[in-house]
Formats: sequence, C-alpha cells, structure tokens
Amino acid sequence: MRYHNITKDDMLNGDGLRVVLWVAGCEHRCPECQNPVTWDINGGLEFDEAAKQELFCELDKDYISGITLSGGDPLHHENRADITALIDEIKEKYPKKTIWMYTGYSWKDVKDLPCVRKTDVLVDGRYIKELRDVNLPWRGSTNQNVIDVDESILLGKIVLHN
Repeated sequence: MRYHNITKDDMLNGDGLRVVLWVAGCEHRCPECQNPVTWDINGGLEFDEAAKQELFCELDKDYISGITLSGGDPLHHENRADITALIDEIKEKYPKKTIWMYTGYSWKDVKDLPCVRKTDVLVDGRYIKELRDVNLPWRGSTNQNVIDVDESILLGKIVLHN
C-alpha cells in the first residue's frame, strides 16, 4: 500500500481530534475531487514500518479519538488486504480508538468486507459536485452517507451516525 500524507490533530474528518491516513489509489475519479493527486495507486510513498509507527505515535496520545482512513480510496482493490491488516492491528493495540473510513463505493457493495465490518463509521458514495453542500458534516455531497457500521450490520439497513 502507498500513501500521500498523515495528518495530525485533524478535526474535519470524523468525531473528535483524529489522525488521518491519506492512501493512494482511487478508481472513482470524481469530478472536482479534493484529492486528485491521490488517484494513482502507484503514487505517494510506500506505507512502511516508519509510516505505521508515525500513525501509532499519534494514536498513543490520550487526546486523539481515533484514526480516519481516506485518500484516494482505502477500499481500492489493491489496498484492501493492507487496510484490513492495519485495522486489525489498530483494533488490537487501541481498542478504545474509533476508526472512520471514507470510500467512493456504496454501502451495499462493501458492507461485507472484513475491514468495513471492523470500522466504526463509514462515509460511503462518490463525491458528486452537483450535490455539493458545504454545510454537511463529514461529507461533501448529499448522496454520501455517514454510516454507523455496527448498528447498520445489526439492523440490516443503513443507520446514520449522529
């Protein structure tokens, strides 16, 4: 897996103060995407042990609520195995931290993936510039959902995160 940036002390991409991993690779290529530089699966830097330790150093901080995985798309087919392994390690080391993930895929297409089932909140759907609304929390366009993963799996339907 490759990545473009690790943002520290982020308040825009999920509840609380978070660390954000911006992964490389996106097949959706949404017009007017905020991160087109992340589309190339071969772009950015190798997500190596040093990058993982940088993430974990941030997650060690008591005031950090959790991690947000964005990009690009963490659920790009070439990222899925590495994202699953990273989520497993985070869940083991930081069971009280939340995991948010942004993807251009729809809930119905990814809800059964192991990495999604271990995520607390999934923001799904492609960004659609005609549906842009700057007043929406944690999403860019009105077609996207901010999904409470556990509740949605339990009830068998999309339950929005409050």
